[in-house]
Amino acid sequence: MTEKLAILWPEIFLFIATCLVMITGQWPSRAIRQFTPWICATALVLAFFAAMTSPATQGMFPAIVPYAKMIIAAVGLLILLLLSGTVDRQLELDVDNGKPFQSIRSNRGEFYAFFMFSLTGLMLTASADDLIWLFLALELTSLPTYIMVAVSREEDSSLEAAVKYFFLGALGAAIFLYGFAMLYGATGSTNLNEIAAVFASDGISSIGMIGMLIAVIGVSFKIAAVPMHFYTPDVYQGAASPVSAMLAFVPKTAGFLALMFLLGTVGWGSGLGGGHLPIEIEATLWIMAALTMTVGNILALLQSSVKRILAYSSIAHSGYMLVGIIAGPGSDGGAFYQNGLAAVLFYLFTYGVMTVGTFAVLASLEHRNGREADHIDDIRGICKSHPVLGWTFVITVLSTLGFPPLLGFIGKLGLFSAGISAGHYALIVVLGINSAIAACYYLRLVAVAYIDDTEKTKDPVYTTPFIMRPLAGVLSAGGVILFMVFSGPIVDGALNAASYVAPVPADHHDEHHAEEEPRTDEVALLED
Repeated sequence: MTEKLAILWPEIFLFIATCLVMITGQWPSRAIRQFTPWICATALVLAFFAAMTSPATQGMFPAIVPYAKMIIAAVGLLILLLLSGTVDRQLELDVDNGKPFQSIRSNRGEFYAFFMFSLTGLMLTASADDLIWLFLALELTSLPTYIMVAVSREEDSSLEAAVKYFFLGALGAAIFLYGFAMLYGATGSTNLNEIAAVFASDGISSIGMIGMLIAVIGVSFKIAAVPMHFYTPDVYQGAASPVSAMLAFVPKTAGFLALMFLLGTVGWGSGLGGGHLPIEIEATLWIMAALTMTVGNILALLQSSVKRILAYSSIAHSGYMLVGIIAGPGSDGGAFYQNGLAAVLFYLFTYGVMTVGTFAVLASLEHRNGREADHIDDIRGICKSHPVLGWTFVITVLSTLGFPPLLGFIGKLGLFSAGISAGHYALIVVLGINSAIAACYYLRLVAVAYIDDTEKTKDPVYTTPFIMRPLAGVLSAGGVILFMVFSGPIVDGALNAASYVAPVPADHHDEHHAEEEPRTDEVALLED
């Protein structure tokens, strides 16, 4: 228990902050209400440093906890900046006009509490070593986001998006929970390390294989992969841009961590390069990756809403990262570009930074009536009308495309190299074709932002009064450039975090002998 507590300090800090913001968010004094985000920021900084000192654990991925929780805290800070002004905007304006504060109308406390709860669930996912723990952590990650989507905008579209998100999320949870139940039935344990030991010694039974496949399909809801991707464009468009940025990183990271832990129980074999998963699982993931990339990119070409384009882009990026999951950990002592899991962990951080920057630009622009920018014409010419936001948008979009030498290029190169090293050449061809398709709509966004159409002045966009939103975008764009130059420590951290300890077969004979020995001694003592 003490050993487990040593890696849970980041979650403890976030939980304490969650309890505090539920109080300060409802406080009659405006100064205390405005202090609420600073409590969250303090907790995230403390969680970052606590994660940095987290000890190694025993299991399949002994070094994953520090890296995973550090990137969660870092990207969480960027998202926190972006959340400024998302809720209670009209309420605070009424207070400024002399009306009394009505706590029953305020959503600030609950909104930031749900944000912290979701990040806590994500960190707990990184700490999971048991199916029950993993299920609860995944649901703690997702459940708060349903409510955040509903309250993020005072429009019916946000409520519609929340309802769709909730019911499809319940379906996904039911599916992977049924898979977890079958894994327990096949192995007699919910502990991931014990499940891995049973699979290593006895092989994977038909029930275990079916349970694993069902669990993988259910978890694909979290990463918005085919066939559980339908909710993504509607939810991204219905939610406020800051919440959409959160949805692009938090559930996706939780889903890929869960996939790594689940697939680690069956292991990557000793085949070419990084080896191969069991053929049934590999075929399922192969089809899922190819369809996810293709569906996401092709449908993104047909959109006129920037948020829907980014939603389908998010689907496509899940397909890219599934290539790294299929490639596996690579050979022992392999380099970063031979380790698919390290490439996925690095890409999760990369994608989080880039996506926050892109959504920050949309969140920083709005029409005169307060409606947020979304249509592709809303960003037309922003490089000239709003230079800081415009070039932030161009840099983050080009990085998301994988344009060299930006940060996204390093991340995508890792996925390509890992897939080639593992011998999945056909999948790499699909990845290459889809990257070319993606260039069409990414370059379209860049061109629209750069082109100045002075005739489109009938519904211009203006910057929001919340300075933290453009600051989040500038920090993201700066991170794309800075981490491109100083990516070494992050790459090394990802490679260390992806260190995979293959399951050791359970020695039933030794266990039986160990149980019999004390009984023999007891009998001998009684006879004496």
